[in-house]
Amino acid sequence: MADQESTARIAPGVHVPVLLRETLEWLAPHAGGRYVDGTLGGAGHAEAILRDSSPDGDLLGIDWDDAARERAALRLAPFGERATLRAGSFADLGEMLGEIGWDGVDGILLDLGVSSFHLDEAERGFSFAKAGPLDMRMDRAGATTAAEWIREASEDEIVRVLREYGEEPNARRVARAIVAASRAGALGDTIALATVVGGAAARTPGRNPATRTFQALRVAVNRELDQLDRFLDDGWRWLRPGGRLVVLAYHSLEDRRVKQAFALWDKSCLCPRSIPVCRCGWSRKVRVLTRRPVRPADEEVAANPRSRSARLRAVEKLAA
Repeated sequence: MADQESTARIAPGVHVPVLLRETLEWLAPHAGGRYVDGTLGGAGHAEAILRDSSPDGDLLGIDWDDAARERAALRLAPFGERATLRAGSFADLGEMLGEIGWDGVDGILLDLGVSSFHLDEAERGFSFAKAGPLDMRMDRAGATTAAEWIREASEDEIVRVLREYGEEPNARRVARAIVAASRAGALGDTIALATVVGGAAARTPGRNPATRTFQALRVAVNRELDQLDRFLDDGWRWLRPGGRLVVLAYHSLEDRRVKQAFALWDKSCLCPRSIPVCRCGWSRKVRVLTRRPVRPADEEVAANPRSRSARLRAVEKLAA
């Protein structure tokens, strides 16, 4: 998966797994292990995990995009029954593990970026560089497209989303321009939206002014942060002792949540310091493996510019 800002610099249809070597290093897949790729995408990471856990490691791959699962099924076909694919969100991991009879796993990977396929396929509506419908749904069975969301949202709601999910400095001005264009019937496609936003958004050298808005709308339409928050409530629970969770985040909204959750899981007590005796009942769940986020090397960024904003964090489940 990838950074949304550099679509034009990668050939369409090419899926390049981000931080692949580092992901495998921190996930440490091994023979006989059970692993989850909670954001299957192009299945590049999943393929590598299955390869490194040969001959008998198993993988559960999750994605709510039917097209992604179809592509992944073809790519992972050589691994036979070692690969199990499911539709849905990684936020529902516990339920899915129960359905396939797994009581825990040795590793979980979440790559929170946008799939290269989503950016390269104009009809999905994720790219501001290609004309396509204002869709932006990861799950095309979902009820609300970006166009519908814009029509139904108030100006204040759009401002909130642009500020919280896109960190857009000119949120009010952009929201006002979007509402006006929507009422005038002038938001016919992604290029139209990017043009409207470009006239009102803050400018950053080297970045398309529509970047923040497209990110914010995508996050809102797919409720991405809600899904992440649900998982981070107790994601450590699904790991076996010694099992590892690796998360790749691409913007500060996600990375901040992951960092804070990992720090919480790493605490031995949640009581205020003013209480001399622990009463919270909490115990340390994990060991943080990456005190600072792992970033892609210059060579990877040069070869795959979409990787430039990636940040990897990892934890290891402690013995009970």
